[in-house]
Parts: sequence; C-alpha cells; structure tokens
Amino acid sequence: MLRSIMFVGTASDVGKSIIAAGFCRLFRQDGHRPAPFKAQNMSLNSYATPEGLEIGRAQAVQAEAAGIPCHVDMNPVLLKPTSDQASQVVLNGRPIGTQSAYEYFRENDRHELFTAATRAYDRLATRFAPIVLEGAGSISELNLKRRDIANLRMARHAGAATYLVADIDRGGVFGSVYGTLALLEPEEKACIKGTIINKFRGDARLFEDGRQQLAALTGVPVVGVLPYFNDIFLEEEDSVALARKPRGPGAAGLVRVAVVLLARLSNFTDFDALGQDPRVQLYFTHDAAEVEAADIVILPGSKNTIGDLLTLKNNGLAAAIVRAHRAGKTVVGICGGYQMLGRSVEDPDGVESPVAAIAGLGLLPVRTVLRGEKTTRQRRFAFRDGTEPDCRGYEIHLGQTTVEGPQQPVATLADGTPDGYFAGPRCWGTYLHGILDNPVVIDYLLAPYTAQQADVPFDFATFKDQQFDRLAALIREHVDVAQIYAALHR
Repeated sequence: MLRSIMFVGTASDVGKSIIAAGFCRLFRQDGHRPAPFKAQNMSLNSYATPEGLEIGRAQAVQAEAAGIPCHVDMNPVLLKPTSDQASQVVLNGRPIGTQSAYEYFRENDRHELFTAATRAYDRLATRFAPIVLEGAGSISELNLKRRDIANLRMARHAGAATYLVADIDRGGVFGSVYGTLALLEPEEKACIKGTIINKFRGDARLFEDGRQQLAALTGVPVVGVLPYFNDIFLEEEDSVALARKPRGPGAAGLVRVAVVLLARLSNFTDFDALGQDPRVQLYFTHDAAEVEAADIVILPGSKNTIGDLLTLKNNGLAAAIVRAHRAGKTVVGICGGYQMLGRSVEDPDGVESPVAAIAGLGLLPVRTVLRGEKTTRQRRFAFRDGTEPDCRGYEIHLGQTTVEGPQQPVATLADGTPDGYFAGPRCWGTYLHGILDNPVVIDYLLAPYTAQQADVPFDFATFKDQQFDRLAALIREHVDVAQIYAALHR
C-alpha cells in the first residue's frame, strides 16, 4: 500500500491537473490502483458520474487515466460560477444553493465542507491506493489559507507526500517557489517533499544550476523539470484554457466551425473531438463577423443561460446567429445553447438570474422553464434515425424544455425518451453534452459541407488513452520517479 501523493501549485494553471492525470496513468501502468481526488474544485466544466452525480471534469479525466469509473468522492465540493460574485455550490454531487464569495468563505460553512471533503477522501482511500490529490490555485494565499479546504489542510489529513508545481514559462520561477515555501508554517512545509518545474522551453540541462540553487534556497529538492509541450492532447477544465483556444476562421478549404464564446460558457470539452477532425477548422469567437463567416455555428452550454443570452442580444451576436441561419449556415445548440435557440427561457424562481423571462432566438419551437432540480445523467442514445443506442453522452442542466408542436427529436435515449429538437440538418438543439464525441454525429454535421468522409471513424476514447500513455512516458523521462516512490513507501 502506497501512501497518498498530492500536487499543489504556486498559482492557478501551473499544470497540477495534467501532472496528476499523468501520475494516475503512471501508477496504473506500474500495477497499482490509483484514484484522483480534489477536495474543492471551481469550474464550469463538469461531468456526470455513472450514479448521476456531478463532479469537476478534471477528476473525471484523471479517473480515465487511472482506468476506473469516476465517482463523486473524487470531488466532493464543486463551485460553478454563475456571475462574477456568486457560485452554485455542489456538495457530494448535488447542488445545495448559490452563494456569494463572502457567504462561501465564512468559517462555519468551510468547516462543514472540509468535514465532508475528508469523509469523501477517507471513503476513497479504503478502495484505492495511492490517492492522487490535486490542490487548488496557490497554497500561500494568506488571507484564505485558514479556511482553505483544498490544499495543505487536505495534505495533512491524507498524510500525503506533497509536491509543489511551478510554471517556469511565466517567468519569476525562483521568486514564486521561494516565496510560496517561505510563507508556509513549519508543519505545512513538512508536507512538501519536492518541487516540479513545469513548462520548461529549451534544453533542461541549461537549468541544472537553477535546480541546485533553488534546492539550496528552499531546502526542498527539485525532483523534475517537465518540458513545455503542445503535442499531447488532454482535456482541460480551467476556463483560462479558453484563452489558448483557436480564434478566427483560419485558412480556407476546411469546414469552418465557430463556437460562440459565452461569458459563462460551460463544458467546452464538448468540442475537443470535433477540433481533432482533419476536415474541420474549429474556433471560438465573440465577433459577429467571424460567426457569419463560419459554415457551422454552435451555441454551447452556459451556467447562466439568461445572462449570456442578454449579452448576445446586446453585443449583436444574437442577430449574427440568426443571419447565419437565414443564409443557410448550420446552427446547433447544446444544453444552454439549445435553450437559447428556442422561443423563450423563463426563470420564475430566480434560479440562475434575476430576469424572470427572456425571448430566445426563435429558431426552434421550444420553451424552457428553469427549475431548482438539476438533471445529471450519463446517457446512451440513438442519433436521429438510428435504431440502436450506440452513442454516448451526458446531461447536466437545469430546466425543462417543452416542444410546442409535434416531437422531432435529435436523439432517442436508451429508455425511449426523446431528446432535443431537430428542425432540419442545418438547425437543431440537444441537451446531450459529449454528443460530438460520436463519429456518426460529426459525419452528419459535416456532410452538407464536405463529400470527404473519415476513412476510419475517429475513436476519441482510444485517442485519449494513447495521450495518457504519452504523458506518463514524458513524466518518467523528466521526473525522478524513484524518489517519488521512495517518499510514498515511507
């Protein structure tokens, strides 16, 4: 039995999630039974577990790397921002309300959440080892540290060998590592067994002096220097990843697919498989001209459907989407985007917005009423006229959508329930996240724009599995894995 391991950071987006995923795969390759864990996650990218509960997407990806089904104990607390000041709080997979940042960080609330997090970890640790924990943001936020449930309090509870991850590509790596460790209490610093320098560009041998200097300054060894890479694909969770997504239509000759960049865009991993298709130029945009230049326009999910719809109307994007539809372009809505394509979205109980109702874009004859109860389910389904439910996706949404007229579903779920509305090959909407991970759906979407069919259907699951293996190999090459195993056996 190996003790747990934890990866914490000098800041957000330094690579903790990716490194944790890589170690989940590495431990699995070595014959262990790892499982991921993050006490508290803040993300609009979430996933439905097989039991119909909601967790952060990163822990679902890490569970894939570990070769096990995801479970709610892997991420007991999930915060989903609904505005700049408030988030929906999801506890043990179910929403318990919306709180402002001030309300959330009150000490009593945090004590209860930390207790829930430690219980989830304890349950997980009876079934798996090692547990691969991931921290959140920086471990040295002095004004928040006393109430922090995701970082070194969790490391101490788990008895985890903890490694500090720093992003050298940002610059200032000496200051960020030294300052982070200097601000820790002695019992906190005792958790830290090493530092991993991430995103190094160039020949790592040139940083050998830097490794020694950093170890001498901090008293903590540098156990690895991971190179910057962009040739290994991993699904990302943090919204800052959107800044790295392609923008603008790009070169001619490919099918141009524009994903509308919403302020509260959720589940942007819905488009990862489509982005890997060689027939497609996928880009994210909030520019009306770029929307109209696309062959296919996709309205994605949103954590605040009415708020994002209001913004689309005010900045001209709603009108651009309607013009694209009238010009014969394909317009597709997923989840919140599906709701926006309808005739109205209503929120009589103020679940997501203070606005009680708003007219939709009117491209689909459906009406949505937002209610407090959230639907979270993994789904098997038949797409369009398929007779077998051989496609897979998942639902995470508030609200009930009713069709005003005859049913014309996009998909039929395995239990016979219709999903979405199909107005024609060039306009449809669905509640199914992950629908575009299925080759039959991608081929159908692209068919009006290219005669080229994929020679071999793109197997996204196999592709992702290969990427985990490549990531594990990269870690073995550039990190002192023997030192890490020695720490885990103590």
